[in-house]
Amino acid sequence: MDDYSSSSSSSSSSLMGKVDEGDGALLTAVLPLLKLLCLALIGLILVHPRTQLVPKSTFRLLSKLIFATFLPCLIFTHLGTSISYTNILQWWFIPVNVLLSTGIGFVLGYIVALICRPPPELFRFTIIMTAFGNTGNLPLAIISSVCHSVKNPFGPRCYGSGVAYVSFSQWVSAILAYTIVYHMMEPPLEFYEVIHIEENGDEEQHVDDDEIEIEIENPEPEVRGNNDLSQPLLVEAEWLGMEDREAEQFKTPFIARLFNGTSELPLPDSPRSLRCLAEPKVVKKIRTVAEKTPIKHILQPPTIASLLAIVVGVIPKLKSICFGSDAPLSVITDSLDIMAGAMVPSAMLILGGMLAEGPNESKLGTRTMVGIIVARLLVLPLIGIGVMTLADRWDLLIAEDELYRFVLLLQFTVPSAILLGTIAGLRGYAVSEASALLFWQHIFAIFSISLYIFIYMKLVLSFEN
Repeated sequence: MDDYSSSSSSSSSSLMGKVDEGDGALLTAVLPLLKLLCLALIGLILVHPRTQLVPKSTFRLLSKLIFATFLPCLIFTHLGTSISYTNILQWWFIPVNVLLSTGIGFVLGYIVALICRPPPELFRFTIIMTAFGNTGNLPLAIISSVCHSVKNPFGPRCYGSGVAYVSFSQWVSAILAYTIVYHMMEPPLEFYEVIHIEENGDEEQHVDDDEIEIEIENPEPEVRGNNDLSQPLLVEAEWLGMEDREAEQFKTPFIARLFNGTSELPLPDSPRSLRCLAEPKVVKKIRTVAEKTPIKHILQPPTIASLLAIVVGVIPKLKSICFGSDAPLSVITDSLDIMAGAMVPSAMLILGGMLAEGPNESKLGTRTMVGIIVARLLVLPLIGIGVMTLADRWDLLIAEDELYRFVLLLQFTVPSAILLGTIAGLRGYAVSEASALLFWQHIFAIFSISLYIFIYMKLVLSFEN
């Protein structure tokens, strides 16, 4: 009888232990999102039209401050202390993972566009919004929230290492945004009309690419500058240095005009002459596209901070001068670290302010919007688990580093980048659709990210056991 009671009590205690372990894992997954949700809720209350405790213009200035100061400080102070030449060789899969998640997102976006059949002018937009995720601010906020507790599952170095892992991918995201995304967000040529062709007196009219003015048949709300409070808050100041003087060139379908004009070229008499004449023309067009690509704007403050942190981190003498309690420049780096602490709460306040505006009207259609949300927030993370499983099996990941795996999985899980809304506003393409889609994605992401953080923690911590 005693043996039975003792065995019964031991089995009950083990069962209760499993239940407590499960509840603890669930709380560990949900609490970080609840903390961020509380911060976003404060921002929503502050900027909501019914309360208007803080003017919308203040939130725009705060978004500039995040992008130009808080985020670079966070990247430099934590990436600089963590990175070294050895770490660069070990962390190579982080930027590759960004490219993988984006490439898989492209395929999913194309499938969504084929199945859901959005309006033709929004076909490319559907692919873009599915492919490009928020690999910067939101992952940093999630890592900060997960590591906030002393009892976090990743140990005492959770915050510094997690921020370093996320920051190491910033330069890849910047290159993708300011090259591929910029040109893919070009307004479709077929939905524009030629309204004016310059004439030269009584001479014969000559049509040239530079003389054609193009106007949208159903124009989107124009972005008249950073002080225009009529534009959505998501069109934030993440594209510094591009002001009204350059705004018009952003809103023209430059590449479509350039390459569609090849049909008007004179046809040569022989294949050989065609090859000789076509090659310089193509090279010229490619060079023109490269000149029109805002490559110089890739070097924005967060990207500069990433590159500077890498340079300082891989040179031991520079690292010892900048970081450490006895470092000569420790006063400066400590000051930067203090400013970096404002990045996460400020970013969440901005997100709450964006949600306070509510969804704009959209021509995208409910079916396409649901398709993008499901593909981006439910299907892509599942594929990410498969990618990480294969990468771990092929020994491509750092051994016994659960936080490293968690950050890589997180890159597949986040909603579309808010920067896409900024680019949409600059290019005058699908501004309302971007605003509406980003709104609903972030609402649904509250539940999807909580679910997948729970799953990820179960997976990555299982490797430890």
